[in-house]
Amino acid sequence: MDIEDFSLDPAVAHLNHGSFGAAPTAVHDRQDELRREAERDPDVFFATVLDRIAKARDEVAAFLGAAPEGLSFVHNVTEGVAIALNSVPLAPGDEILIGDHVYGAVEIAARRRAERTGAEVVKVTLPGGSDGDWTGADAAAAFLGAVTPRTKVAVFDQITSNTARLLPARDLVEALRARGVVTIVDAAHAPGMLDVDVSEIGADFWTGNLHKWAFAPRSSGVLAVDPAWRERVEPLIPSFYLGDGFPRSLEFQGTRDYTAWLAAPYGIRLLDGLGANAVRSRNAALAARGQEIVAAGTGLRPWRADPELSMRVLRLPEGVAVTHPRAEALSAEIFRRFQVRAGVKPWPGAGLVRLSAQVYNTERDFERLADGLRRILT
Repeated sequence: MDIEDFSLDPAVAHLNHGSFGAAPTAVHDRQDELRREAERDPDVFFATVLDRIAKARDEVAAFLGAAPEGLSFVHNVTEGVAIALNSVPLAPGDEILIGDHVYGAVEIAARRRAERTGAEVVKVTLPGGSDGDWTGADAAAAFLGAVTPRTKVAVFDQITSNTARLLPARDLVEALRARGVVTIVDAAHAPGMLDVDVSEIGADFWTGNLHKWAFAPRSSGVLAVDPAWRERVEPLIPSFYLGDGFPRSLEFQGTRDYTAWLAAPYGIRLLDGLGANAVRSRNAALAARGQEIVAAGTGLRPWRADPELSMRVLRLPEGVAVTHPRAEALSAEIFRRFQVRAGVKPWPGAGLVRLSAQVYNTERDFERLADGLRRILT
């Protein structure tokens, strides 16, 4: 499978798959069929859509190692985290634990929940300084060291977004649960990139995107909920099925477009047909090679990496892309001048370049980025 199997512009080097994903054209064709079906007879489509969503959910649950009755479709991880946070009762003085590598929208959700309940957000600084030079055990120790008697809930990544690092989700869940802390795992990048077993992780709430690495259309995500919490879970927007409880109450919002969810199993089947483990190994190896190419071509310093991930990070020179607007400006310049899409991320002191590798990428894409970055930075 190469770029001709996607709708992506073949004139562009697409190295930012981790931000928005890209589904193969075969998956979009299936989604288009579903949309045409809905338009031919909306009454029949919406009368039967909940049963079809349940069938699709069963297939996704099997792929993720999750209990079907404990899984719900959501539109993305931001929605999943917000639902999870709203499900946990909080009072003034309670603490919500997050890490300093947290995704921005997730931090906003945590702070909003804290403002409404009188709770406090505590941000954990992970070790390693400017090079991200920490291990999973280091990260776990930092989180556990920040727990106090007031800590009620911890929100942490399975794979950090901006910095592309892997956290020991299962170990953290076990250790936090032993301390009486509710766990919410942001697994936005995990489905498809990792061989996930949600039941083994055992979090109170686990939420991941299918449209990043599992070949599903946007917007398709899932929220897995432990049995102890399912009766407390409510949708952000109520519907006629609110009284039906989880997961049905979350999955119907009137006349929304459900075709991404219904097409998600098709993307998973396509990934399995290619050999999911082979795709993961190939992408991880290419990401590592891409990091080497860009480092050699620009002199940028690579961040510590986890070998099983399909993303890698390099640190920009001091003072470059330290704010979101400046990171966006550099990303736009890279595209305008060299037709390369790269994930430029703000970071204190110096921004980061996050590289993604998917089946449509080759080493030549990373060489183009290295050449363009070298010209811009010099």
